Amino acid sequence: MDSRLSTKDKILELLKKEKSMTVSQLSKRLGITEMAVRKHLNMLERDSLLTVSEVKQPMGRPLQVFALSSKADELFPKNYENMTVEFLHDLKELHGEDIIDYLLEKRSERQKNSYLPNMHGKTAAEKIEKLTEIQNGKGYMADVTKIDDDTYEIVEHNCPIFAVAKKFKKACACETEMFKKVLGADQVERMTCRADNGDHCRFFVKFNKKKSLNV
Repeated sequence: MDSRLSTKDKILELLKKEKSMTVSQLSKRLGITEMAVRKHLNMLERDSLLTVSEVKQPMGRPLQVFALSSKADELFPKNYENMTVEFLHDLKELHGEDIIDYLLEKRSERQKNSYLPNMHGKTAAEKIEKLTEIQNGKGYMADVTKIDDDTYEIVEHNCPIFAVAKKFKKACACETEMFKKVLGADQVERMTCRADNGDHCRFFVKFNKKKSLNV
């Protein structure tokens, strides 16, 4: 085990490898007292990183067994993005660029159909706010600024599909077009893009006053 890790990280690493452990087992592996182990476990449990179960013993009190929660599992490295990019490259080699465009367009269509029910009966301002809320729920860290009555700016500070967008710019075009359809806007233009080395993705959105309410 890496000696540079904090005690908390060492506990997380041990539970990842062993799946579940008791206080006594953790104490022996870490070389610290059970009281110290419990202190760290309490903090991890408070942060919703652990699950605790009890195992009945032939005699005495049930034994507490600690394991990682699904939230804790998210702390460990994943390589989903790179795998997705590799799959897309393989598909491109086998079937050409058109298959990539088709898949990204299908994804965009699914998103549009998922987002649209949230927009019915809303004003332009309400649609923009709702879209930003949905995007934030997906990890885009989006902000919206009102420029005038019919014009807005959306800034996304994070891109959860950055690895894909960097290699396949069609993903960015699909998102821009999806925004336009979902918002019912006259114009949605991507002004800057992280996939093109921008600091963030910035969108200019303009509505026609007569279309600002979409029932």
